[in-house]
Amino acid sequence: MAKTHTSTDGQDPNWGRVLICGGTDWPKLGRKERGGKGEGNPDAPDLLEPHILRSLSNIKIASIHASCCGCHFILLDVDGAAWMFGRNASSALGVSGEDAISEDAPRRVLPTDLGAEEGTKFVHAACGRSHSLLVGDDGQVWSAGANNLGQCGHPVAAQILAFEAIEGPFLDGERKHVIKAAAGITFSIILTDDGKVFSFGSGEKGQLGNGRTGEHIITGNKTAFDIETEPIPVKGLDDKTVIDIACGQQHSVALDSEGLVHVWGYNGYCRLGLGNQQDVLIPKVVPHFAGPNETTMGAHIIAGPSNTVVLDKQQLYWMAGKWKNSGEGSSGSPYSSFRFIQDLMGCKISGGSCGGVTHFALTTDDDGGVMTVAWGQNASYGELGLGPDEPKSATKPTRHQPLAGIEVISVAAGQHTTLFLAKPNDKFSDLPRHPLEVDAPELCIVCDKDNGDDDPALECDKCDHPYHLGCLDPPLEAIPEGEWFCPKCVGELGALSGHDSKSSGKKGTKSSPDAKGGTKRKAASSSKEGAPKRKK
Repeated sequence: MAKTHTSTDGQDPNWGRVLICGGTDWPKLGRKERGGKGEGNPDAPDLLEPHILRSLSNIKIASIHASCCGCHFILLDVDGAAWMFGRNASSALGVSGEDAISEDAPRRVLPTDLGAEEGTKFVHAACGRSHSLLVGDDGQVWSAGANNLGQCGHPVAAQILAFEAIEGPFLDGERKHVIKAAAGITFSIILTDDGKVFSFGSGEKGQLGNGRTGEHIITGNKTAFDIETEPIPVKGLDDKTVIDIACGQQHSVALDSEGLVHVWGYNGYCRLGLGNQQDVLIPKVVPHFAGPNETTMGAHIIAGPSNTVVLDKQQLYWMAGKWKNSGEGSSGSPYSSFRFIQDLMGCKISGGSCGGVTHFALTTDDDGGVMTVAWGQNASYGELGLGPDEPKSATKPTRHQPLAGIEVISVAAGQHTTLFLAKPNDKFSDLPRHPLEVDAPELCIVCDKDNGDDDPALECDKCDHPYHLGCLDPPLEAIPEGEWFCPKCVGELGALSGHDSKSSGKKGTKSSPDAKGGTKRKAASSSKEGAPKRKK
C-alpha cells in the first residue's frame, strides 16, 4: 500500500510529489472542437501554473511517464503500483467505455491485478499516442490500447481493451528480462537487462530497426508496410550494451554503455541529427557523440515529436531537428545535426523533457538548488506553466519562476500537459492545488464544533477537512511540521474526498468561497494569494 508521511522528509531522492500544469480537458485536448477561442471546459481548466495534484498529494511517486504525442500519464509509486489518468482513446489506459480517466481520481493498478505473482512491482512504463506499456520487476511487459498495427505486441486488433501480458521477448530460445519501455504513435521498443533492444508495431518509417519497411501494394493500389506483432531484435546493436531508450512520434534513440548514441526511424526535419532527411532502417551512430573524447559522448537522451536531445557527459544540452516554429530550428531551417543551445551556455543540465511543443531542462541555480528552465512556442494550453500573468509561450529558454525554490526531480511533458515530480518543501506548499477548492466542512469532522482561536482545527493537506488536534486518534500535541493527511485520505489513497471515483470523466465538486474561512490551520505556511489558506 502507498504510504503517507507527516514531515518534510523530502531529502530522500527516490520519491516526490506531483505538480500539474496545462490542459486537463482530456477528451478534447488538441482538437478543433475544444471550444470557442480556446476557452475550453470550465470544469476542466487549463492550468497556467504548476498546481499540486490533490488526488495524489499523499502518494510517494517514484517516476512519471508521458509521451510527446500523447495525452495520458502513468505514474509509479514507491511501492510499485501504477496510477493512470488522461485521455483513454482506444482504451490506452486499459479501461473500456470511458473517454478519459480524470486526474481527480486516477486509476490505480497493481501487477497482481494483471496476473503477476504477489510481491511484483512495476518498475517502468511507456505512453504512446493511444497505447501504453507497463514493465514489472519480474521482466514481464503488459500493454493496452490501440493495436491496429501491432504496437501493443499482440496479434493485430483494433484495440486491446485491458492490459495483457506480451509474449517474449525471446532470443535464441531464451526469454529475456525487460527493464524499460518506450513508445511512439504506431510502434514500441523495449530494453532488456542485458542491454538488448526489441521492437514491435509498424515498420513504415524504419522505426522497427530491422533493416526494412516491407512496403508493398495491397488491394486497390493501397500501400502497406511490415507489421510485427511480437518483439523482434533491433539490428546492428548486437555487440552493444544499451542502457537507455527513447521514442518520438516515429523515431527512436538508444544510448549504450560507452556513451554512443544510436538513432533510427523517420528522419523528417533531420530529427536524427545525421545531416540529412533520409529515414534510417538500421540504427546509426550519431557522429557528434562518437568520441574519441569521452566527455563529449552521450549521457542522457530525450526524444521529442520532431527533434532529439542529447546531454553529453559534460552535461551540455544538444538538440537536432525541428523544435520551434520560426527562425533557426524551425520547419524551414531545422538543426540538421546536433547543435548546442546557446541560451543554456554555462548551465550544467541534469535532465529534461520534450512535450508536444515544450522543452524543459533542469540545472543548478545560484544557491545550489535545482532550477527549472522552460521554453516552447504555441503552448496554448499553459503547458509551460509560467504563470497566469505571463505569456503562455517562450521563444527562448527562460527560468521557470513559479518553480523557483522548488527542487524538481524530473519533468514529464505530454502533448498538451506537463507533470513535475518535486520534493515537498515550504515553497512547494505555497503552490495552488488542483482542483482549487473541494467540498470541505467548516467544523471539525469528529466533534462538529468550532472551538475558536484557542483550539483551531488542522486542515488535511489533501481534502481540506478540519480536525481538532485532540479529536484525532491518537491525539496530536502540536501541529506537525510539513505535510499532514487526515485518516480518511490515508485510507482512501488516490481519490479526492467526496469525489465519485466511478465517474472518471467528472471533476471534483466545487465548494463555496467561505469553505476555507474560520479558524482552521494548515501544517505548512502559505503567502500565495488565491491559494488555499495554510496557516501555522
